[in-house]
Amino acid sequence: MNAYETLPREEQSKVDRLLSDTAANGGLAPVDLDAFWRDQDIARADPFSPDCPQCCFGASLNWECVYAELGLEEDYWRYHHDEPWALDVAKRYNDVAERIVGRRLLNEKPRDPARVWPEVKALHDIFEARNVWEGGPAGSWWLHQSANTPGELAALLDRVERRLENLRDFLLPENWDAEKARLTALGAPAPLYRGQRGPCTFACSVFGPENLLMLHYDDESLFRRFSDVLGRAILARARVLDEEAGFTPETAPRGWSWADDNSCLFNPELYEAFAMPIHRAVFGRYAPDPGDRRYQHSDSAMGHLLPQLAELDLTGTNFGPTLSVAEIRRHCPNAVIDGQLAPFTYSRNETANMVAEFLRDFAQAREARGLNFATAGSINNGTRLTSMRLLMAAIQRHGKY
Repeated sequence: MNAYETLPREEQSKVDRLLSDTAANGGLAPVDLDAFWRDQDIARADPFSPDCPQCCFGASLNWECVYAELGLEEDYWRYHHDEPWALDVAKRYNDVAERIVGRRLLNEKPRDPARVWPEVKALHDIFEARNVWEGGPAGSWWLHQSANTPGELAALLDRVERRLENLRDFLLPENWDAEKARLTALGAPAPLYRGQRGPCTFACSVFGPENLLMLHYDDESLFRRFSDVLGRAILARARVLDEEAGFTPETAPRGWSWADDNSCLFNPELYEAFAMPIHRAVFGRYAPDPGDRRYQHSDSAMGHLLPQLAELDLTGTNFGPTLSVAEIRRHCPNAVIDGQLAPFTYSRNETANMVAEFLRDFAQAREARGLNFATAGSINNGTRLTSMRLLMAAIQRHGKY
């Protein structure tokens, strides 16, 4: 049963009226664009605020949506590696977006190569995992395993621990010091490290998901050692980049976010043994205070892990569409909830279900606030600007506090 069919008849009538008014308006949902964005700017500043005039909107479309909108063949590689082409596409898309949703959504400013910092090795380099583009022009980056057996993993961890003894020299390229002096003089801020593919997903990439899950039962000490070394490597990399940017532990900027889709594979026992020690260490270092950003993106079925995540007092979440706003709120009372619109409801432009999912989620969030109505996961190609406008109209008509 879809979201529209689960609504009470009175709520279905709200959906029907909005869709009827949209059809009567030439397919564009009726919305006062200036008023919407004025209220959205207030809502974005603090979705929990008692002065928040309407539900915050987090489902603005991104570069992945240009292809269906403009009738282009998907070419993600070119968008990120052919800047003149990408900027032309962005301008064309923004011309349409400005007319339909009232804002230019994509960056049109060319990158200044003189202000680009040299590449620093990433966490996967520390763990010898190759990051490879696969799937042709419409593909993506995939992290390949660097250990296949417990023996190989143990040897890998030995090598990682040796790297941690002098991590700066491993991470930074040979021209770093000269480029650092030049870029600092230009006022270009040095790169920091405040987000990471989460511990479960990263470890599954390095060792394989089945290997990792079974390792807890076959060799628990190695399983826990993997967690320990991974946590220390994350903190060590962050510390090196902090120091290069001129920060001390006392002055370093706060906040940390994870993208950890594979955490859904872990039962509570495994999650406690592997992921929670890393969360405690990293959040304890970079987000120890109530107002610090502690964010978890796991666009998968996370209900079984919510009681453990409650300990972390997350301030932002983006979980999969199997979870409800009410369920997340029970365990994460201080989190801005990015969700819970199903991504394929949006990308398939299922207009009735899109509005129905908003009405459902806003009803659950109205009392406590703190909802940023967004996809419970990624925004995908196929999602149209007219669908974004429809959600804006739903918020303006039925999402006022």
